[in-house]
Amino acid sequence: MTATPIAGMVDHLDSSGSGPSEAEIAFVKAYLAEGPMDPALLANLPQGMAEREARMAELRARDWPNLGQYRAANAAALTTPTRVVFIGDSYTEFWQAADPDFFSNGIVGRGISGQTTPQMLLRFMADVVALKPRCVHILAGANDVAGNTGPCTPQDYKNNMLAMITLAQAHGIRVILGGLTVIEAFQWSPALKPAGRLGELDIWIRATAKARDLVYADYPAVLAAAVGRPIRAEFARDGVHPTAKGYAAMRPVAEAALARALDDGEPGAGEPVR
Repeated sequence: MTATPIAGMVDHLDSSGSGPSEAEIAFVKAYLAEGPMDPALLANLPQGMAEREARMAELRARDWPNLGQYRAANAAALTTPTRVVFIGDSYTEFWQAADPDFFSNGIVGRGISGQTTPQMLLRFMADVVALKPRCVHILAGANDVAGNTGPCTPQDYKNNMLAMITLAQAHGIRVILGGLTVIEAFQWSPALKPAGRLGELDIWIRATAKARDLVYADYPAVLAAAVGRPIRAEFARDGVHPTAKGYAAMRPVAEAALARALDDGEPGAGEPVR
């Protein structure tokens, strides 16, 4: 086996393979669509997840925060004004596929499936600040609870979120924090019981938004039957990720949050946006 050469610092990075594969894109489109999924796609899910994890492990070895995924898109975005950047994990990445019309007119998505807050923090300058938006929407936490990049304490998560908030505010960017809907189980980590942790993090997100005069987008209010309850069955196939119908319920909350954050008066008003 030929060892991978050590490149060190280079002038340009190869970003090939940084984004989702064609098979992953096809699965997401089928997941988001109305009606039953193709049985063949469901039957291939375990193999597909194994292949994805192998690919992601290789990617993390050469580009841990996945700075490559949006490198070309960021360069192109500099030619037109960016008003808002949505940064996050699969919730944000799949939202772009579910509702491309929403991610237009200066609103760009920078979600990467499977990512945790330390990875988002490392790409915050490149994927958010460099685009000079007026506002950033941060929706993150489930993968920290899942341990996708290793063990993580609640304080680690809070530190990463606070660092992103601080970076945004230091560059005059207003901040929206998205609420976390409770998840009872992760298909990729079935032994975990994440509901309690996610509920605790959402309480902290709400309190932080109020204390720091940020905007809190109350997605749990529209996705779940009640506070602390999991996402409703009609909004998700797997108990984790919204379908197109789930994103349709989230959009008015996001639009109200953007209207408040982009207002020339006080960016936050203490009360959650629903």
